[in-house]
Amino acid sequence: MSDRSMLCWEENGQAQSARWRSEAGTAPPKRVVLADDQTKADEAWKLACEGSALLYRGDFQNARQLLQAMGRRAEKKPKKAANITEAFHQHRMAQAQRARTLGLLLIPLDGEYGIPLRRAPDVGEACSEAWGEADGQPSAVSLRELQGLIGAHEWRKKGVAIPALDGAHIHPHYGVFSPVRGEYVDLVAAAPLPAALDTASLAFDIGTGTGVLAAVLARRGVLRVVGTDRDPRALACAGENVDRLGLGKQVGIVEADLFPEGRAPLIVCNPPWLPGKVAAPIEGAVYDPDSRMLKGFLAGLKDHLAPGGEGWLILSDLAEHLGLRQRGEVLRLIEAAGLKLIQRHDTRPTHKKAADRSDPLYLARVAEKTSLWRLAAA
Repeated sequence: MSDRSMLCWEENGQAQSARWRSEAGTAPPKRVVLADDQTKADEAWKLACEGSALLYRGDFQNARQLLQAMGRRAEKKPKKAANITEAFHQHRMAQAQRARTLGLLLIPLDGEYGIPLRRAPDVGEACSEAWGEADGQPSAVSLRELQGLIGAHEWRKKGVAIPALDGAHIHPHYGVFSPVRGEYVDLVAAAPLPAALDTASLAFDIGTGTGVLAAVLARRGVLRVVGTDRDPRALACAGENVDRLGLGKQVGIVEADLFPEGRAPLIVCNPPWLPGKVAAPIEGAVYDPDSRMLKGFLAGLKDHLAPGGEGWLILSDLAEHLGLRQRGEVLRLIEAAGLKLIQRHDTRPTHKKAADRSDPLYLARVAEKTSLWRLAAA
């Protein structure tokens, strides 16, 4: 255990330390003060803005209320932006600053993932799902991140109903993007399957995540589907989901950076939709630095397609409406990769933000389309 991964503070005149847990891999705060049920929100907010972490002692539910009160102090009316691109960058910077500051309210955990605070919930199962079995070492984590673990645990238990799977549920793991935006799943469920599948019924699902698209293809009658991912959490999640759906013999999940070995008549990819830097691990499902996955998929697709096969690229045009990607850039990448567009199927988003006029990105969201690009070798 390196010094970088230990949180150190002084309590009752004694030097104390605990393992530091951070999903984003941030360094432990250098300044730590103790907070309790008497700590006022204004005081806590001021200390956090100055970079001091607050290690909570007292009642867990009071800690939750303190975090909520600090969150209200973080709400600021955004400055008027010159254009939608500037509004997006302001919005993202504000989100990042809010996350950093609110992330400084810390909760202790004992060596078995117990919270040694009054009225604390049992978070052992949620922590084990995210971090693995407890190792007996006390640790500290931001309350905000702990709440994320608890929320992910509830989603994993409840699952997400997928209409394209006749209402069957997909159960996302912590850190794996949940298929709550169902329009892209519906596109894959409705697009006409390539005739080449009649010769060899095989499909690849690149970046499978929860395995939802691999499951949809299997339910549509593709006899063999190979889902790939490089994230261990996604690989475990997809494997559990296809097994739970009774598709384990039909769908194989393998670790790969993009393509598996061989060629297939159908190759599907739903890359992150926005080019940009990933600030936290969960953002890897939303942001694609320098469009790496998009470009890698298109560049390698021709070499992995069977004769007469199709590649299905599922992509939103939100990046274009935000000024993050030039219009026509996707088509230029397709042509440069020696591919041609057979047909494009479009749909509109149905999520709540698309109708929220108070959202600073409303104008881009309301214009957004999600598309399935059917591609073939030129």
